[in-house]
Amino acid sequence: MTQTTVRVKNAAFSNDAPLVYIAGPCVIESLKSYAAEAVKLKEMFAGLGTAFVLKASFDKANRTSHSAFRGIPIETALDFLRDLKNRLDVPVLIDVHEPSQAARVAEVADIVQVPAFLCRQTDLIIACAETGRAVNVKKGQFLAPRDMGNIIAKIESRGNRNILLTERGSCFGYGDLVVDMRGIELMKGFGYPVIFDCTHSVQKPGALGKATGGDVKLALPLAKAAAALKIAGVFFEAHPNPARALSDGPNSLRLDAVPAAVNALNQIDRLAMKLKKSEVKGLRV
Repeated sequence: MTQTTVRVKNAAFSNDAPLVYIAGPCVIESLKSYAAEAVKLKEMFAGLGTAFVLKASFDKANRTSHSAFRGIPIETALDFLRDLKNRLDVPVLIDVHEPSQAARVAEVADIVQVPAFLCRQTDLIIACAETGRAVNVKKGQFLAPRDMGNIIAKIESRGNRNILLTERGSCFGYGDLVVDMRGIELMKGFGYPVIFDCTHSVQKPGALGKATGGDVKLALPLAKAAAALKIAGVFFEAHPNPARALSDGPNSLRLDAVPAAVNALNQIDRLAMKLKKSEVKGLRV
């Protein structure tokens, strides 16, 4: 099947092209800290010569506890992100939780993202599709890979084919996730770029009682396995001090570990591209 390329500024997402990274902290904890992290990420990816999209969340609507930190007001966030993205000249991905947010977020975001828990919400999917922006849909932890075809059809019904599909693990009993690498290949079969979210895939939902746990040591090994399948991109959350992060700390990469991780994944990606070209020529490896 022909693979679609989704272009977002200087980033070209395709299962046949070099990896693009979507990265940033789980949530905007403060304008000052987020701006500093964004600047650092921009410098890191520029130094690696690698395309990157800044991940931004102003609200974490699916926190385990009602008392957990959720984020900042939408208008404050959008004004801030509009200025930051223009200053840094980077594309930005922003989560959308309600249909009414989609058009407002799309005024700033280059990619609107549908969270995994909400991937079957038709009104939300349609609202995001109608913005005309690229739409990244995270496959629900409860959803079979083949069922992403129905979500794709909802987006395509609005004439939008700028679609990204993200694998982020599947429910494995209570309080754990597992990554089925078959799902990546199945989703690639739809012809749209596939992203692997290596940090959410190592979550342990509710493991800390009033918060989600995780095992970040497994994030890079899983990302390496996904990169070997020749995907379009890798998504991860990073924080200067994960132990003090206000959301998803247990499964966030340390910010200073990003360059080494990206360099390793890029090497695997280059090898995967060579092997894929060999297979196209009729060789079996």
